[in-house]
Amino acid sequence: MARRSVLLLGAHMSIAGGVSKALERGCEVGCTTMQIFTRNASRWVAKPLADKEIERYHRLAANSKIAPVVAHDSYLINLASPDDKLHAKSLAALRDEMDRAEVLGLAGVVIHPGAHMGQGEEVGLARIAEALDVLHKETEGYRVRILLETTSGQGTVLGHRFEHLAAIIEALREPERVGVCLDTCHIFAAGYDIRDRKCYRRTLREFDDVIGLERLDVIHINDSKGELGSRKDRHAHIGEGCIGLEGFRQVMTDKKLVEVPKILETPKGPDMAEDRENMAKLKQLAEGN
Repeated sequence: MARRSVLLLGAHMSIAGGVSKALERGCEVGCTTMQIFTRNASRWVAKPLADKEIERYHRLAANSKIAPVVAHDSYLINLASPDDKLHAKSLAALRDEMDRAEVLGLAGVVIHPGAHMGQGEEVGLARIAEALDVLHKETEGYRVRILLETTSGQGTVLGHRFEHLAAIIEALREPERVGVCLDTCHIFAAGYDIRDRKCYRRTLREFDDVIGLERLDVIHINDSKGELGSRKDRHAHIGEGCIGLEGFRQVMTDKKLVEVPKILETPKGPDMAEDRENMAKLKQLAEGN
């Protein structure tokens, strides 16, 4: 199969004013892929998407060059929670996220695996896998995929080791319905070095050995304010953090990753100038400059 000639590069776009507004904003800054929330990420309950808004989203998506589009789930969701009430709320909220993504035709829902809250990694990972099995059974026939995101490992958060994600996937009844989102800031903060060619190749080889590159659906491409192994989830603009431009040169010129969408989650203002600047840097790196 011929490789794409279009660089799949974009950013997380605001849905203020409606999910369709995110497509307009993505077009403004030149996205060819992007990420959105499908609802308010800081609330458990959200109003259903209006039919007119869904229709407008599909109409704009059909006329844009932005694809694929993925969603990011609510930060409140914790599938590893030992609290039965919170776990049930998390399941219901993620089911709603999947429903919304499916009706919009999104490629996937990126999720933070969860925090075990003192119950231990093994218990937390098993609880996540069980939750995903429940959701998969409830959403039989859905095309949207769950994308497990690598994390920085703050507190009891799971996902800061590649083995965590591999264990979840291996435990699933339908592992083919799950992919992975690799966040460059998160893996660096978790202790995986990508700052130069040698370190980058070692880390990518470890990812391939433990999880498999065929499961890599999306890359969150962010620099890190925290040092290597700091466990701090603090994103920085490209080349302005502790990873540096050389690390991103490795990502952008890696032929094995050419078809993997790369999405910014860096800080930005209302005019989105920072997205334009970061994307310009990454394009230059991709071109070998």
